[in-house]
Amino acid sequence: MRIINNVFWIYYLSDKDPQFDPNKVGKWMYFFSDRNFMEKMCKEAIEEGIVQECKHSNANDGVSCFYLNDDDFEGHKKVISFFLKNKLIRKTKTGRLYNISFKHDEQTEAGDYGKNYHSDIKLNQFIDLETGGWK
Repeated sequence: MRIINNVFWIYYLSDKDPQFDPNKVGKWMYFFSDRNFMEKMCKEAIEEGIVQECKHSNANDGVSCFYLNDDDFEGHKKVISFFLKNKLIRKTKTGRLYNISFKHDEQTEAGDYGKNYHSDIKLNQFIDLETGGWK
């Protein structure tokens, strides 16, 4: 595993180069408030082969990103399973999982945030948000 730091991000990379298609690559995100926990999660995701690349903000709180191509169905299952196992998907007051989205890098680069942001890939396409069971 390689770890690369800059002023904004800490990147975690597998030893083999990721095969990302620039038109398909994106990420599942988790917003954190415990940097030590996020460092542990990113290292674990690389070591366990969940993803080949991930990163988190170089701050005590921020966002983490777990990268894959949008058409990598098995990759989505691995990331979602990892998120569920490590409680990286928040729940509503009623216990339902939030319907988090996969965000393409093209959307980030285009400044698609807030009301401008729309995702074609959402958690409810893979699992039941009430039970957490796979569809």
